[in-house]
Amino acid sequence: MGARSPIFARRRPAAPRSGPPTLDDIDRIARTALADLPEPFASHVRGILVRVEEFCDDETEAEMGLESPFDLLGLYRGVSLDRKSIIDPNPHFDAIFLYRRPILDYWCETGEDLEHVVRHVLLHEIGHHFGFSDDDMHRIEEAE
Repeated sequence: MGARSPIFARRRPAAPRSGPPTLDDIDRIARTALADLPEPFASHVRGILVRVEEFCDDETEAEMGLESPFDLLGLYRGVSLDRKSIIDPNPHFDAIFLYRRPILDYWCETGEDLEHVVRHVLLHEIGHHFGFSDDDMHRIEEAE
C-alpha cells in the first residue's frame, strides 16, 4: 500500500459537543478542510461557494432520481474545470453543497470521525469540480 495522499489523510481532533452538530459546525469543518488544501488544488477552488443545508431540495432529489434525500451527502453544481471555456463563460457560479442530515446519518451509521466524513464528502465534490466522475473518485478513494 502506497503513501496516503495528504489531501485525504489530514485530520484534526474533534471538539467536545453538546447535542448534534449544527449547520455551522459542518460549515466550520468544511472551511477548515478547504483552508488545509495544498497548492495547486487550493488556487483552483477559490471562489467556489460552499453551502451547508439540511437536505437537497426537491428538484435535485427528483432530478437525481433519489429514493430518499438521505441518499445524497453532497453535490457539486457548476461547470467542471475540464469543460470551462473563456469563449463560453458560465454565467452561474460553481457551488458545493453539503447536506447535514445525510452526513450525520452516515456518521452515526459508520462511527467514522465526523471531520473525516465531512472532509471526504467535500473532497469528493471538489473532484467533480476538477472533472472527475463518481467512478474516478471511487478509484482514487480506494487507492488511498
